[in-house]
Amino acid sequence: MEDLKVLAVDDERAVLDDLEFMLRRSQSVGEVLTAVTGSDALRLLNEEDDVDALLVDIQMPGLNGLDLVRTLRNFKNPPLVAFVTAHDEHALEAFELEVIDYLLKPVDEERLTEALRRICERKQGIADPGAGEAVQRVRIQCRVGDRTYFIERRDVMVAEATGDYVRLHTDDGSHLIRQTLSELARQWAGAGFVRTHRGYLVRATGIRELISTDGKTTATVGHRAVPVSRRYLRPLRAELAAL
Repeated sequence: MEDLKVLAVDDERAVLDDLEFMLRRSQSVGEVLTAVTGSDALRLLNEEDDVDALLVDIQMPGLNGLDLVRTLRNFKNPPLVAFVTAHDEHALEAFELEVIDYLLKPVDEERLTEALRRICERKQGIADPGAGEAVQRVRIQCRVGDRTYFIERRDVMVAEATGDYVRLHTDDGSHLIRQTLSELARQWAGAGFVRTHRGYLVRATGIRELISTDGKTTATVGHRAVPVSRRYLRPLRAELAAL
């Protein structure tokens, strides 16, 4: 487990206390800092240069969560961010800021654990972007109704955008996760996956052939054909040539 140093920020003291309690119970968290305003959080981030993750409310008086996260662009090593909010209307803007997760209040322990798992996986990817699958053995949590199960990233051949979700295709079926494809592409950078289209991310070593017909190109990945847009065709060919 990671010993994450986490800063939790919320102007509602009761909510912040609950969040702090759950964070301290987590096996992946080593230290918890708290702040009740965006300004206090910014001060702590300037003083504590080794904060791994920021869990922050969006609607706060003064410096709100969105503005706080925008200031992180000026940091050399900014923390990974998850929003914790009672409002869902900022979800699109939040993911444009490349946050890890978007948790709606009231947050339960299981949902927080999922967010911390994503943070740990991203942190591992940054620390060792060239690590092979055998070393990383990244597990992905999937849910269907009340059932939670896990698959391994090394079994994924194609990731397909489906609205605010991504459908992961493996040899034994497909699995839906709540994440954007752009976020997944950034998270899996260096893990052997390439974009073929704005809606598709595929395992490069799984591509068997490229077929161009009437100006349109498709890639055969296992037994599946996925589109290749003009934007991604040249970098895809370069990637395949380097394998």
